[in-house]
This record gives sequence, C-alpha cells and structure tokens, in this order.
Amino acid sequence: MALIRTNPAFRLLISASAASNLADGIAALALPWLATLVTRDPALIALVAFATRLPWLLFSVPVGVLVDRRDRRRLMAQADAIRMLLSLGVVALIGAAPTLPLAEETPRYVLGLAALAFLLGAAEVVRDNAAQTLLPALVDRDGLETANGQLWSVEQVMGAFVGPPLAGLLIAVAVPAPFLLDAVAFGLAACLVWMIALPPRAAPARRSVLTEMAEGWRWMRGERMLFRVAVMLGLLNFLATAMLTVLVLYSQDILGLGAGGYGVLLTAGAAGAVVAGIWGPRLVARTGSRKAVVLALALMALPPLVIALTASPVLVALALFLETVAGMVWNIVTVSWRQRLIPDALLGRVNAIYRFFGWGMMPLGALFGGWVVALAEPGLGRELALRLPYLIACAGFAAMFLYGRRRLSF
Repeated sequence: MALIRTNPAFRLLISASAASNLADGIAALALPWLATLVTRDPALIALVAFATRLPWLLFSVPVGVLVDRRDRRRLMAQADAIRMLLSLGVVALIGAAPTLPLAEETPRYVLGLAALAFLLGAAEVVRDNAAQTLLPALVDRDGLETANGQLWSVEQVMGAFVGPPLAGLLIAVAVPAPFLLDAVAFGLAACLVWMIALPPRAAPARRSVLTEMAEGWRWMRGERMLFRVAVMLGLLNFLATAMLTVLVLYSQDILGLGAGGYGVLLTAGAAGAVVAGIWGPRLVARTGSRKAVVLALALMALPPLVIALTASPVLVALALFLETVAGMVWNIVTVSWRQRLIPDALLGRVNAIYRFFGWGMMPLGALFGGWVVALAEPGLGRELALRLPYLIACAGFAAMFLYGRRRLSF
C-alpha cells in the first residue's frame, strides 16, 4: 500500500475509481434487472446491453483523439458529471412508467432505457479512455503493474463485490433507489478527479481529426503484437459479454435467484478479481508475462463449461470466480505492457484504437447472446437455449488458448 500512502494524485485517482465503479457495479445489476421488469423477451433485454456497449464501437477512435488533445483530468470529471445526470434520467423514466413489472410489454420503455444506457456508455468511453492514459503521468513506469493491480482490485471490490449485492437490496426496497445512489457516486467521483494535481503537459499541435486518427492507426499497425492482442481481446470480450447478457435470465429461470441472489452471484466474480489483482503481479513477476497470459487463456474455457452443465448457484459462483481471476491476469499483463509501449503523445489514440477492437465487439456479443437464446428456444426449450451461449463460449475460449499459445510473445 506504499503507493497509495506516498502518491496523493494516485490516492485521489483510486478513490475516484472506487466511487465511479461502485456506480458501475450498481448499474450492472440494476439496468438489466430493470429491463426484465419491462420485458421478458431475451432479444429486447439484449438490446439494452447492446446499447450500453455500442459506444465502444462507435466512439472509441475519435475519443482517443480528444483524449490526446485535451486535459485528461477534466474529461474524466466531465464524463462522471454527465453520468450523474443520466442516472437521474433513469429515475425519471421509472417515475413515468406504470407499476413495475409491467402487465404488458410497452416498447417505448425498453427503447427509452436503451437510449439512456447508450448515453451512459458514451460517457464511460470518455472516462475510461482518459483514466487509462492518465495513469502513466501519475506513477513511475516500474510501478505500473502494482498501480494497475491496485486500481483493478478496488474497481472490482466496488464494481462487482459491493455494487451488485447493494443494488439487489436497493431494488427490492424501491426500483429507483439504486439509480439515485449511482447519481451520488458519480458526482463524488467527478469532485475527486477534479482535485488531482497533474504535471504540466505540452499542448500538442492541432491537426485534422482524420490526420491524427490515421497517425495512431499507422503506429498500431506497425506493432504487430499489439494489433494481434487487440483482436484477441475483441473475441474474448465478445464471448464474455454474450455470457453476461444471458446470465440475468439464467439466474432467474434456471438458478431460481431473485435480485439479491443475483447480486451475490456477481460478487463471487468480484472476489476472483480482487484475489488476482493482489496476487496477479506476483504471478507475472515469477512466471513472466507470456506464461501468465497463456495460463489465463487456459483457465478461461472452464467457467462457461461449468455454467452450461449445472443448475447449482454455488458452482456457477465458483465458475465466475475463476473467470475473473483469468481475466484479471490477462489485464495486468496486457495493459501494463501497452502503457509502456505506446508513446505518451499517441497514448490516447492508440489506446482508443486498441479498445475499438477489444471493446467494440462487446455490443455485438450482447446481441449474439440474446439472439442465440431467442432463436434456439422454440426448438430446444427455454432451459437448453439459455445454456447454449455458454457452450459456444467454451469452444471459443479454447480456440483462443490454442492460438495464443502459438502466437503471443511479450
């Protein structure tokens, strides 16, 4: 914890991340659960998840130019302030609806929720890109693994360990309650970020947006391994998002869980991320980056197979724990490597292009998960249809392991 004690700027950043990720964790349960109160159609529920992640596909690259041009601290604070207002917009939408759950489907409420989810996702693109490019200005290069591990541990504690079960309790009390707390948390995060003191940074020369985007693209294409890892991340996130989109219905219809139980289930995943956030840097130091990543890829195929074959909440919780351990080890290696590799003047643009590939596949994964269930249900029945995305994910993760074992080097 020496880094937190001795580095005031990092202390403010990690505190702001704790607040904003608490809000993200609450929304991670509350938004899809709210969608199930409006509709039981898996394709429409997937539409809300799709809208949340679509901004990563649409805006990642232009946001990268913005992040390289502007004050990254200011962008983070503004994005969190906007998310505060949008959370209040969700409260207003709930207030405009009849008693939930709706007696019959009304498409305008699903579309309204999807629109707000899209805007929340757009603000998240700005916030997260700025945050990841800001960190190397606050922490020495040798401390990036430690800083990233601590940030992700705090983010997972708040975003998946505290946020989802808290959202489950709050939504049982009153449907708008989790979104009101979201607004408070985003407002606090904006204030904390605004207090960070940054070293002076020379303003880059202004050129056209297309010219700057092309410069970032050329640099990234010249780094073949970086491009390869970005495409792999996109495929991994596609499969993981398909699983997560279906999980809210899987937990209700197969595991028989309510909102509180679903929150506890997500908490199991957070516990894995916290363990890996603390233990992961030591593993990387002991085994080396490549071996750690290959091990993470090997572990990723097991959780979806377990979920596909069980109806036990305990086994599903253990599977989610293992899944997030593997994902966290991947992140510790690849993000720290990327932060060292990319020059600061290009960090926002190249990071954004990387996330275009890595995160841009998430909305497509959300649609894929919902559509697989909707298309398979008439022939297979509800239960087998809900299990099918996990079997597909298992095969996909196994293929990624075989590819990564042969083609990755750090």
